[in-house]
Amino acid sequence: MKRRRLIFVVVVLVAVGVAIGYVGNAARSSAPLDQEGGGSVRTQDTPLLVFQRVSLDGKENAHIGVRSLAGNRERLTKLVCERVYFAGGRGLCLLPRATLGWNYEARVFGPDFRVQQTISLPGINSRARVSPDGRYGAATGFVNGHSYADESFSTQTFILDLVQGEKVANLEDFAVYHEGRKVTAVDRNFWGVTFTSDSNRFYATMATGGKTYLVVADLRRRTGRTLHENVECPSLSPDGTRIAYKRAVPDRGWLLTVLDLKTGRETATAETRSVDDQAEWLDNEHVLYGQDGAIWTVPADGSGTPEQLLDGALSPAVVRGSGDATPRVST
Repeated sequence: MKRRRLIFVVVVLVAVGVAIGYVGNAARSSAPLDQEGGGSVRTQDTPLLVFQRVSLDGKENAHIGVRSLAGNRERLTKLVCERVYFAGGRGLCLLPRATLGWNYEARVFGPDFRVQQTISLPGINSRARVSPDGRYGAATGFVNGHSYADESFSTQTFILDLVQGEKVANLEDFAVYHEGRKVTAVDRNFWGVTFTSDSNRFYATMATGGKTYLVVADLRRRTGRTLHENVECPSLSPDGTRIAYKRAVPDRGWLLTVLDLKTGRETATAETRSVDDQAEWLDNEHVLYGQDGAIWTVPADGSGTPEQLLDGALSPAVVRGSGDATPRVST
C-alpha cells in the first residue's frame, strides 16, 4: 500500500509539473488570439469539442479551444486552464492561483468564454465536470495529509454552484452506504464526479480500505451508495445507461472500461494502454480520452481500434446543444 502511494505521489507531481509548464508558456505566449476575453468563432455546427490546446512548440499552450467536429473548424480563446469542461451554457476552468503551490481557483465562464465567477479551491485540481443544465460543477484536487492517518496524498472533491459562484458540498460530508451499512472509515476518499441529466444525482469514485467503488449520490439529501467495485473517474454516457471509467489492473495500470448500469456487465475497450484520465463520451457509441498529449476515441463496445481525434490537445468536453448555450466561435 505504501509503495502504491509513493508511485501515486510521483505521478501526481510529474503531471502537475508538466501542466504548470503548459500554463506558464501560455501566459508568456504572444501568439495572436481571438477577441479580448474569449472566443470568437461563432458557429452552430454542433457537436462541438471544447478542449485544452497543449502543443509543445511554445505557442498557444494551455489555451482553451473550440472545434467543430463536423467541419473541423477550430479557434483558440484567451482563456487558459489546466482542466476544462463545458455543459448547459457554462464552463469550468481549473487553474493554479500561483506559479507553484497547493491552491487553485475554479473560473466559471459563459458561452463567450468570459469569466463570470471565481471560486477558491484547495489542493492541486485535476478533474472538472459540469452538470448538463450548467447549474452545478465538480472539482477534484489532490491534497496533502487530508484523509489518511500518515502523511500521504489524497483527494478532496467539491460540488460547486456555478450560478452563485460558491462551494455547496464536500463529498466527504455525504453519508455513503456500502451493502446497507454506512461507511464511517476515516480513509474515505472521493474523486471524479459525473452528473446525471437532472443535475441533483451524480456518480463518483469512493476509495476506502484499499478498494475503489462507483457511488451514486443525491446532492440535496447528501447521501450515496456503492454500486460497483474497481471504478475510477466515471463518465456517464449521454443516454444515461453506461459508465466509462478507469479499471485498475495489476501490472498494467488503468484500462479503459465501460460498465452497463442495468446488467453490471463490464466491457473492456480496445485501448490497451494505461489511461489516466476521466473519459468523455463523443456519442453513445464512442468514448474520448486524453493520452500522450492527444485526444483519442475508441468504440465503447470493445470493438475497433483506438484512433487519434486531435493532436496536441487534452481535457475534451463534447457540446451537443445549440442556441445561446453553445460556445460561440465566430469568424
